[in-house]
Amino acid sequence: MSADADALRDGKVTAAELDVWADESTERFLTPATIITFIRTTATVVIIGFGLHQGIPHNGEFWSPALKLMTIALVVYWAGDSLDGQVARRMHHETRIGAVLDIMSDRMCAAAFYFGLAWLHPQFTVPVLLYLAEFMVIDCFLSIAFLAWRIRSPNYFYVIDQTIYRLNWSHPAKAVNSALFAVFLLVTRMSWLGGIIAGGLLVFKIVMLIRLAKIGLPIPTATGPVAEPISGPPAPGLDRPAERSSTA
Repeated sequence: MSADADALRDGKVTAAELDVWADESTERFLTPATIITFIRTTATVVIIGFGLHQGIPHNGEFWSPALKLMTIALVVYWAGDSLDGQVARRMHHETRIGAVLDIMSDRMCAAAFYFGLAWLHPQFTVPVLLYLAEFMVIDCFLSIAFLAWRIRSPNYFYVIDQTIYRLNWSHPAKAVNSALFAVFLLVTRMSWLGGIIAGGLLVFKIVMLIRLAKIGLPIPTATGPVAEPISGPPAPGLDRPAERSSTA
């Protein structure tokens, strides 16, 4: 995907030539990738549930049996999230439905883990709430914004805006947004520094949201009541995706 983004940026290909556009005939709920999404989400939540059932440690132990189980669940979530995406791409089963299910499932897994973490260790409550505000609200909006265009998922947002794609959905950006905060809290146990990191991520995502707002979200015309044609130029990014993306 990054190779296509580089080729588009360098003018070696046009957006219309890239295999990033959704095909209505292939959209469906059940694919090998979405089945993996359902399984990894269920497994993650169930393991976290078993972990929380262990209760709060009375001796103040940080790596309690509960937290160990929750960390295993976190790894299951991350591994499953990587696997369903790989399966979708390699088997050519990428769909917009699958992308949205993946995004929503990520938030379910993250909420279960972080609320559990804050329950076990209340000193993490503020950084956890800051992170969830970023991940479950701002980043969620950014992630589903791709639906305003004909692309299959946010992984192809580079045909709309290279900067937003690179800073949010390139592999390094995904790792920072989904893994860095959790790893940092579990390794350092520094709640105040975790709050700074979570606050920084929140501010960064707000900046990305402002950039997206400046681009604008085209209103889909494939659904809704039939209306008389409106004179004037077509909505940017909707009727002529290739033209818009080539100048993004």
